[in-house]
Amino acid sequence: MTVETVYPTEFQLHLFHEGNLFESYRLFGSHVHDKNGEGYTSFCVWAPNALSVQLVGDFNNWNGEGYSLERINNEGVWLVNVNKDLTGEMYKYKLTSPDGKVLLKADPYAFFSEVRPHTASIVYSLEGYKWNDSKWKQKKSKKNYLNEPLAIYEVHLGSWRIHDNGDLYSYRELAGELIPYVIEQGFTHIEVLPLVEHPLDISWGYQGTGYYAATSRFGEPKDLMYFIDQCHQHGLGVILDWVPGHFCKDAHGLYQFDGTSQFDYANPVDRENYVWGTANFDLGKKEVQSFLISNAIFWMEYFHVDGFRVDAVSNIIYWPNSNENTVNQYGIDFLQKLNQTVGQYDPSVLMFAEDSTDWPQVTAPVHYGGIGFHYKWNMGWMNDILTYMETDSVNRKHVHDKVSFSLHYAFSENFVLSFSHDEVVHGKKSLVDKMAGDYWQKFAQFRLLLGYMIAHPGKKLLFMGNEFAHFAEWKDKEQLDWMLLDYEMHQKANEYIKELLKIYKRSKPLYQMDHVNDGFDWIDVNNRDQSIFSFIRKAEKEEDYLVVICNFTYHTYENYRVGVPLNNSFREILNSDTDRFGGANYINKKVIKAENVEFHGRPFSVQLTIPAFSMIVLRPVQHRKGRKGNGKETVRRNASSRRKGE
Repeated sequence: MTVETVYPTEFQLHLFHEGNLFESYRLFGSHVHDKNGEGYTSFCVWAPNALSVQLVGDFNNWNGEGYSLERINNEGVWLVNVNKDLTGEMYKYKLTSPDGKVLLKADPYAFFSEVRPHTASIVYSLEGYKWNDSKWKQKKSKKNYLNEPLAIYEVHLGSWRIHDNGDLYSYRELAGELIPYVIEQGFTHIEVLPLVEHPLDISWGYQGTGYYAATSRFGEPKDLMYFIDQCHQHGLGVILDWVPGHFCKDAHGLYQFDGTSQFDYANPVDRENYVWGTANFDLGKKEVQSFLISNAIFWMEYFHVDGFRVDAVSNIIYWPNSNENTVNQYGIDFLQKLNQTVGQYDPSVLMFAEDSTDWPQVTAPVHYGGIGFHYKWNMGWMNDILTYMETDSVNRKHVHDKVSFSLHYAFSENFVLSFSHDEVVHGKKSLVDKMAGDYWQKFAQFRLLLGYMIAHPGKKLLFMGNEFAHFAEWKDKEQLDWMLLDYEMHQKANEYIKELLKIYKRSKPLYQMDHVNDGFDWIDVNNRDQSIFSFIRKAEKEEDYLVVICNFTYHTYENYRVGVPLNNSFREILNSDTDRFGGANYINKKVIKAENVEFHGRPFSVQLTIPAFSMIVLRPVQHRKGRKGNGKETVRRNASSRRKGE
């Protein structure tokens, strides 16, 4: 039965309705309390236009008589206390809308939900998990994210692996299998497709109903805490795909919560997402701002997430259904407020914008007029390079600018280069299958593409399966085709990705100056007829640089001359044509000495073999100071051994 209501403070309510109660999850939802040694459970919900609200659940046979919530202010906050510890009990709110309809709604602030297809909320305490990631948090707080390597493995937990009987892996099982796998590959972060509670598997989590409930598909919320804790203990960051722009319209969810447009825009033109079949959050409504910004803080506080990939930012910057013609100032203001608030709570948490627009200063600080994200996905680069790679190599000279254009804007924002799930679904084919040509050429160009991605300015993201050249496009109801690793070309593709990431993480020129023009210099961007691009990646120290050559045609060239900036000797530290990776093994084994021959506008040049469909990285030979033995200077070997067993 209910007990005397314990009211929230006026200040709490004021902040919530002002859009500034950033820990609103402490007030709203269900919470078990202790009073004089006896437990009671409070339930609080915002339903401004409801005529009445009752609490129904297993504990009262879903009969709300005697369990009515009290409306405690004019703005529509309702509250009831039940004289019992209801931990583990299922419940919903029974609301009467302004037109007299009776609605059964899940709790917007519930911490746990029934396993789909059931939709009730569950009283659940998030307290009590003992974290063991203090060393991770301390280390993370000292990093300058712009000058660090960032290689993200994007994963859909429901289809990475599935048990033989069709059951999904649990959060704890994934901790034992996914984490060591990702570490072995060489990634620095895992990005998980949305984990908010959602009714349909096929929405991949992008159409949510329970923003505060980690989906029960894979276990309890504390199991997810364990998974993230284990990631941190093993040196992996966790980025959560997050959707503050729109939500699904299922009857038990946020849509028309009190019978009116409570969380969504009242105007149907602004509210409706006709492509996705969802409703857009009313980002100008202060209570919605408190709800969403609190949600980001919630995932940081209780789940220790290291970043958010904010979905469909273009749908927030511009009014929906306006074809990016009309700016939504509510959306801009919300994103700025979100990014500022997250930064105040934890400056080490990274914010990523999945944004396909040309809106300026997405990654500039708010106090400089920007939106305040740390990174923006480079959708232009992704679209251009895939168009280029899908073009037959003999015709690439006609679309040459698809490669070169990205460097005109590469430093206007802090970019992430992404080959995400969106590029390998809905008939788009897998990454390797997009490549033009026969079977061997597809793999050669796949290696070339990913090598070029690693060498191009910007942080990196790959969707699961790309690390072993998954040949079929993503099948979201099935696990990845792991049997492909029994086939030689896929094994070798996987070896190549591991080597790429190893070289990326140990080579400062590939990440230290990603965000500034000084970190990149074209050597030759004009070789349209041969479709060969060469460029330099530079670190902060002048002598620390790499020379990169990419051949996008099927011709192999002997004694190909490339200009270089200094009179160095070079070692080939990567060649995508190495037989170890599935290539024809046209490699440059010996040290390559620069000649005093001016070329490509450079004072010196080198000659080397350029295989078909290849990407080559040259590193200057570094000489140690001092002498050893017979007085000859000792040379540090920078190339990885190609001989087995070494």
